[in-house]
Amino acid sequence: MFESARLKLTAWYLVIIMCISIAFSMGIYRILSSELSRLERVQRLRIERGLNETDPRIFTTPIPANPELVDEASQRILWALVIINLGILVASSAIGYFLAGKTLEPIVLMLDEQNRFITDASHELRTPLTSLKSAMEVSLRDKKLTLNEAKQLIFENITEVDKLQSLSENLLELASYQKGENIKIERIPISSVLYASIAKVKALSIAKRIKIKLSVKNHKVAGNAKVLSDLFVIFLDNAIKYSNKGATIEVLEHKNDGTISVSISDNGVGIAESDIPHIFERFYRTDIARSKNASAGWGLGLSIAKSIVDSLGGSIKVKSTVAKGTTFTINLPVKS
Repeated sequence: MFESARLKLTAWYLVIIMCISIAFSMGIYRILSSELSRLERVQRLRIERGLNETDPRIFTTPIPANPELVDEASQRILWALVIINLGILVASSAIGYFLAGKTLEPIVLMLDEQNRFITDASHELRTPLTSLKSAMEVSLRDKKLTLNEAKQLIFENITEVDKLQSLSENLLELASYQKGENIKIERIPISSVLYASIAKVKALSIAKRIKIKLSVKNHKVAGNAKVLSDLFVIFLDNAIKYSNKGATIEVLEHKNDGTISVSISDNGVGIAESDIPHIFERFYRTDIARSKNASAGWGLGLSIAKSIVDSLGGSIKVKSTVAKGTTFTINLPVKS
C-alpha cells in the first residue's frame, strides 16, 4: 500500500512539474521565435539602408526575407527545450519519488503505530475476556452449581471487569495526553504535589511495609496539580510494585537552571539495559516484571507518564541495574 501511494504521489508531482515546465517552455519558445523574426527583419532593414546610402542605383528592390534561417534557429531552440524538459522529467522522477517517501513517512509511522496499538490492545483484551467467557461457560454447564459458587464466580468476574475498566481508563488517559489536550498551566509548589502523590500510594506502601523518604524544597514548577500528581503516582506505584517488602524509596527534588528535577529511586528488581529503550512504549513489560510480579499491570503507566512530561515540555532519564534498583529522574520546566 505504501509503495502504491508513493508511486501515485510521485506521478502527481511529475504531472504538476511537467505542466509548469512545458508551459514555461512554450512561452520561451514563442518569445525567442518572435525575437528571432524581429532581429532578422531589423538586420535586413539595416542592410537595405546601408546599400541605399552607399549607392542608391545598386538597390532598387527590397532584399528578400530569409525565413529558412529563422526556422532553423527555431528548430534548434525547440530541440534544446525538448532535451531540457526530458532532463527535468528524469530529475523530477527521482526527486519526486524521494519527496513522496518523505511526505508519506509520518503517515506510515502513524499507521504502523495505530496497527501496533490495535494489535497490542486486542492481545491485552483477549486474556480477561477469554477468562470471563470460560468461567461463565463452565459454570453454566455445571448443573450442581451452588449459590456460594455462583457468588464466587460473580466476584471473580467483577475482578476481571475491574481490570478491563482500568485498561480502558488508562487508554483514554493516554490518548488525551497524546492528543495534546489543553492543560491549564500554572506555577505550583512541587512539594505540595509530591506530598499529595505520596498520600495516594500510602495504602500500597503500608501493605508492603515500604518507607518513602522525601527530600523536597518549596520550589515552584510550571504545570498542573492534578496532572503532576498523576505523573508522580505512576512512578511511585511502579517503585512500590517492584520493590521488596520493607524496602525504602527515596524521592529527591532539586533545582537546576530553568528546571526542577525529581528523582524517584528504589532498590527493587531493576530493568535490564536492553529493556530501557522500550519501557515507555505502550503495553511493554519487561521479562523481570512479568516473572516477579503477576499483577504488573498493563504496561501503560510509563507511556502515560512520558506523554504527560512531553506535554509539559520536560524530560525523563532512567538509570537502572538488575537486582539493584531503578532511578527515574523527571525534569520539569520552572516556567511555561
